[in-house]
Amino acid sequence: MEIRGYVDHIIYHNVENAYTVMSVAVDGEEEVVVGTFPGISEGENLTLRGDYVTHASYGEQFKATSYEVRPPEDAVAMERYLGSGAIKGVGPKLAARIVKTFQGDTFRVMEEDPVRLSKIRGISEKMALDICEQIVEKRDTREAMVFLERYGIRSNLAMKVYRQYGPQVYSIIANNPYRMAEDISGVGFKIADEIASKVGISTSSEYRIHCGVLYTLNQAASSGHTYLPESLLLRNTAHMLGLTPEDIQSNLMNLAMEKKIVIRGQEDPQVYAGGLYRMEEMTAGMMLALNHNYHVRDERIDAAIARVEKGERMELDPQQRAAVTTAIRHGVCLMTGGPGTGKTTTIRAMLNYFLDQGFNVQLAAPTGRAAKRMSEATGCPAKTIHRLLEVSGGVGEEGDSLGRFERNQFHPLEAEVIIVDEMSMVDIFLMHALLRAVADQTRLILVGDMNQLPSVGPGNVLRDLIESRAFPTVRLDRIFRQSEASDIVVNAHRINRGQFVALDNKSRDFFFLKREDADHIISVILQLVRDKLPSYVGADMFDIQVLTPTRKGLLGVERLNEILQKYLNPEGDSRGEYRCKERIFREGDKVMQIKNNYQMEWEVRSRYGLALDKGTGVFNGDMGRIEEVDHFSQNLIVRYDEDRLVTYPFKQLDELELAYAITIHKSQGTEYPAVVIPLLDGPRMLLNRNLIYTAVTRARSCVTLVGKEQVFRQMCENNTQARRFSGLCQRIKEQVQAQEELRKTENKKKVQEDSEREKRGAFSKT
Repeated sequence: MEIRGYVDHIIYHNVENAYTVMSVAVDGEEEVVVGTFPGISEGENLTLRGDYVTHASYGEQFKATSYEVRPPEDAVAMERYLGSGAIKGVGPKLAARIVKTFQGDTFRVMEEDPVRLSKIRGISEKMALDICEQIVEKRDTREAMVFLERYGIRSNLAMKVYRQYGPQVYSIIANNPYRMAEDISGVGFKIADEIASKVGISTSSEYRIHCGVLYTLNQAASSGHTYLPESLLLRNTAHMLGLTPEDIQSNLMNLAMEKKIVIRGQEDPQVYAGGLYRMEEMTAGMMLALNHNYHVRDERIDAAIARVEKGERMELDPQQRAAVTTAIRHGVCLMTGGPGTGKTTTIRAMLNYFLDQGFNVQLAAPTGRAAKRMSEATGCPAKTIHRLLEVSGGVGEEGDSLGRFERNQFHPLEAEVIIVDEMSMVDIFLMHALLRAVADQTRLILVGDMNQLPSVGPGNVLRDLIESRAFPTVRLDRIFRQSEASDIVVNAHRINRGQFVALDNKSRDFFFLKREDADHIISVILQLVRDKLPSYVGADMFDIQVLTPTRKGLLGVERLNEILQKYLNPEGDSRGEYRCKERIFREGDKVMQIKNNYQMEWEVRSRYGLALDKGTGVFNGDMGRIEEVDHFSQNLIVRYDEDRLVTYPFKQLDELELAYAITIHKSQGTEYPAVVIPLLDGPRMLLNRNLIYTAVTRARSCVTLVGKEQVFRQMCENNTQARRFSGLCQRIKEQVQAQEELRKTENKKKVQEDSEREKRGAFSKT
C-alpha cells in the first residue's frame, strides 16, 4: 500500500537507529506513521509504502517499510517545510519571505546559487551559505541511504557508514567494501563480502583475502583463542573464501608488514591479530614488573597471623598460612583451589593482615554477583573489575573492545594491595586493562580455580600465569570439615580427580534423576524449577538456574528457554511483550546480556523514581529481569543486580537473550542457590570433565542432574579439553629468558670491567 502526505510533527525519534513515530497529514487527515526515517524533518513531503497495523496500546498505525522524500510541489509546501525548523535559523516568517521572493525557484536557488538569499532581509551571506550546506547535506544523506540500502545495508547501519566516509562512500563500495569491515563496528566480513560480490570484485582479490584472514582471527577470538596456528588459519580461511591455503599464505607477509597480524615461531607458527599479540606481550611485561620481593621476618609474620586468627576466630592450615606468607613477601601471589578448600577464609586472613598493617586494600571480581559474594564473605566492599577501573562509554586506545577506563597508567588505582577473586573468568582484555591501572609496588593477589572452564573472552589468563612458573603460586587442595558435609564439594573434587561418584540419591544436596529422552527430562526440569526446588533451598524459582552443555539441540539453550518461558512466565493480558525475530521478550522474563556494551547507561532509582546512582556499562553474562516493555517509546527496561535499571531500544535487543537456561560456559564466576543440569548424548569433545566440574561447582545448596547416567560417567572419565590457543605463558617465559640473558650480559660486562680495572691498577703500581 502507498500513501502520500507531509510530516505534520514528529512524536518520537531515536537518533541512534532512526526509529520514528510521526504524524503525517494525508488528504487533510492525520495518520500515525512508524518506521525508520534517518534525517527526517517536519514539513517534508513523503511517499510512504507499507501497511496499516493495529497496535495493542496505540491503535491503528501505518507501518512504513520504505519511503521517498518528494520535493515540495508548490509555494505552500515549500514555506511549510522551511518554516518547520528543518533548516536551523529559518523560522516561519523568514521562510515566508524566502518563498515570496523566489517562488517555485526557491530550492534551486538554495542549492545552486545561495548567495542570492543574502538579498533577503535577515539573511547574511554566511547564513545563506549555511542554509545551502544544510539543504545539500540532507539531500546527500538521503541519497546515500538509498544507495546503501540497495546493497542490503539498513538505515541505522547505513547512517554509521555514511558518517564514517561521507561522499567517499560510493568509491569505497565500488573499489574496496572490505574496508568497512575493518573501520566500522557492525559491518562484518560477511556483509562486506556480499557487497563485493554485487559490485563484481574478484573472489581472489587481495582485499578479500586480507579481510578474510582478519575475520577468521576475530572469529577465533570469539571462541577464546588469542592466536591460531598458521596451518589452521590457512585451512579455515581458505574454506570460508572458497580458495586454496596457498592463495592465503602468499598474503600473510603483507599483512604482517602492515602490522595487522603478528607471526611468531618457526614450525607451524602462531598467527595473531596485531592487537591481541601486543596485549599478551604487555600483560606479560606488566606482571613481571610487579613481581617484587619484600623482606619480612618470620617472627613478625607469625605474630601478625596469630593476631588475625584470634580476631577472626579462625585457624589457618599450613597451605593457607603459606598463601598468606606468600602474599606478604611477594608483589604477585597466585592462589588456586577447588570448592571447600578454604580460598575465602584465606582471602579474609590476607585482607585482615594488610588492613591491620595499615595498607589500602581493594577487592574485586569479574561479575556483579561474584563481587557481592566476596563482600558478604569478607565483610568489606568489593567491586566488579569494570567498576574498580571506572569504566565509561567510548572505545579503547587501539579501537579494541575494552571501552574506556578512567583508571590507567596515567591515573592508577590508589591501592597498595589488590585482591581479585574468580580469576578463571578474566580474559586477556580485562587483565591488560587491570594491570595498566596497577601502580608499581602494589601487591597483586589473584585467586581462582584453574580447573574451571576458561574465560568466555580470549585467553586463558589464570592457567597461563600458573603454568609459566614465573610467579609465587599456592595450591589449596585440602577439603575442610565443614565442606565434607556437602556432597556438592566432595563430588566436585571426585569429578576433578576422575573418581567414582555415587548416584544413589542418599545425599541432601546432590541428586541424579535418571531419564532417557529429552521430553521427559524437560518435564522433570519444569517440576524442579517451578514446584520442588524453590521451597527446598528457600529461593525464588527465578533464582534456580538450568545449566546445559549446548546452545542447539533438544536440550540446548534455545529450545529450553522457549519452553521454560512458556510455563514459568506465560503470556498474560497484564504482561507487555515484544517479538524480536524468533524470540519473545515478556515482562518478568529472566534475561542475560550477551556482549560487553560500555556505552549502555544504567541508573538506580528510589521508590519515587528519583535517580540515586548512575553509570555506564553492561557486560557479557550480566543477568536480570525485564521490568517493562514500552511499545510507544520502543524501549524495554531490565533490572540487573544492585537494582541497576537499563533501557534497551527495541533495535538493540540482539544484545539480550532469555536466561531461564544458560550454557555452562556462561555460568562461570556465578553461584546459584540450586542448579539443574540436563544430560543427554552429545559431542565427546564438548561433554568432558572440565564442563561437568564447572557446572556442579556453580551450586550453593543443591545440584540436580537429570538424564542418562552413562553420559555423566563418560563426562567424568573424559579428561580431554578443546584446545585453547593462548600464548601468555610463552610471552612470560620469553621475557623471563630475555631478562636472564640481559643479567648474564651485564654480569659478564661487570667482570670484564673489574678485570680491566685490576690490570690498570697493577700496571700503575709497576
